[in-house]
Formats: sequence, C-alpha cells, structure tokens
Amino acid sequence: MADGGEGRADAARGGAGGWLDDLAASVMFLTRLPVTRLAVSAPVWPRQMRAFPLAGALIGALSAAVLVITAWFGFTPLIAALAAIMAGVIITGALHEDGLADCADALGAHEKTRRLEIMRDSRVGTFGVLALVLAIGLNAAALSRIIAHSGVMATAGALIAAHALSRLMAVWTLHYLPPARRDGRAKEAGRPSTGLLGQAILATLAVLLAVFPPLWDGRALVAAVILAMAAAGVVIRMAQGLIGGQTGDVAGAAEVFARTVFLLVLSLH
Repeated sequence: MADGGEGRADAARGGAGGWLDDLAASVMFLTRLPVTRLAVSAPVWPRQMRAFPLAGALIGALSAAVLVITAWFGFTPLIAALAAIMAGVIITGALHEDGLADCADALGAHEKTRRLEIMRDSRVGTFGVLALVLAIGLNAAALSRIIAHSGVMATAGALIAAHALSRLMAVWTLHYLPPARRDGRAKEAGRPSTGLLGQAILATLAVLLAVFPPLWDGRALVAAVILAMAAAGVVIRMAQGLIGGQTGDVAGAAEVFARTVFLLVLSLH
C-alpha cells in the first residue's frame, strides 16, 4: 500500500460533500436501509470506509431507539435488550453475524484452502450456530445489566458507541491484513490506507465524545475501548495464522467480537 500519497489524496477529498457521499455509500453497504437516493455519486472504495463508524453510529441510534421505546412500554430489560439486538440484525441484514458464523465454521477445517471454501459456503454449521447464540446471548445479557444498573438512556448511548467503535475495528482489520483471496469483495474494495484509518478513528472519537460524557464515566469508556480493541486483535491474529489474511467475514467477526466485549465491559460499571 502506498499510504503516503494515497493518504494525502484522501485527505484532500475530505470535504463535507465527500464525507456525506461516503456516509451514504457506507450506509448502503452496511445496512438494508433505503438510502439509494442520498448517494449523489458512485461509491469510492476504499475511501468510503472512513465513514463506517458514522454508519455504525446510525445503526446504533436506530437500535437504541427500539430499546428506549420497548423499555418505555414497560417490557423487562432483557426483552428491551433483545428487541434492540433484533433491530440491529434486521437493519444490517445480519451482515456481520453472518461473517462471525462463517469464521466459526471454518475453525473446524485443518488447512487454509478448505477454511476459505467453508467461509464462502452460505450454509451455517454447528460452530456457526453456537457462535451466533453465544454472541447474541452475551450482548443481551450485557445490555440488560446496563439497563438495570445505569438506566435506559445510558444504555442507548452505550449502544451507539458500541456500533461506531466496532465498525472502526472492521476498518482496522481490513487495513492491517492483506486479502486472503485473489478475488472477492475484500480484494475488490482494496485496503484502507493509514490516512483513511486515521480519519475513521477521528470519526469514532467524535461519536464517543458526543454520547459518552453526559452518561458515562471516562474510565469506563477507556477500559471498554481498550478491551474491545484487544478482542478485535484476537480475531486479526487468528485470521493471520489460519487463512493468511482477511476477508469480509473476518471483518464481520472482528466487529461482533469488539461490540460484544465493549458492552460486556460497560456492564461491569
């Protein structure tokens, strides 16, 4: 990757109009929301990845709205948490959960080529089902505990922050590792440069600073961010060792791992 020239070129295109185009393209890619009319130009890969955290914040905000409404109607914290998780799955079309399931199924294979074949298979195996059940269960448990101990609005802020940060972890995964295949979406999209990753970090920080200070202690945020990054790092290291790089599924698994750990850490405060 030519980070220097590409990063400077990306920064030069960093005006408000470019950011809005990239946000619209990111929402189109990461969700099932009908935003086609908002995109005034064709998606630019990998530049649009800088807006992934902002698209994640939108997903988190919509999921948080479902959580607040469900809690307002008097449902238990667990039901409100599950409703919010279901909303996120519907909004994204289970994009990241599908990646987690595919990666989990691939763990049962003993060599790289077979692992990549399994990850391309649309069918979900036993490992994939177990991974999804654990991920959804842990997210629901964390959110319901946060509701019970910190309140609905604090939980809504945590959900927005979690979705923004976890999309940054997906960008980090795609930046850090080379594509594991010679074809596929990850290869076509290209690797985000250091400059693009930096812009995605700034976008994530803006979201965190917007939703956290009124609702959470700063120490809780720092601990949750560090451990969420560690969780994504585990996925990156495993992908590096098992398939020699990244795919869209690996980025999805990193997103789910990071989001889950972020919420679990916050549930302890």
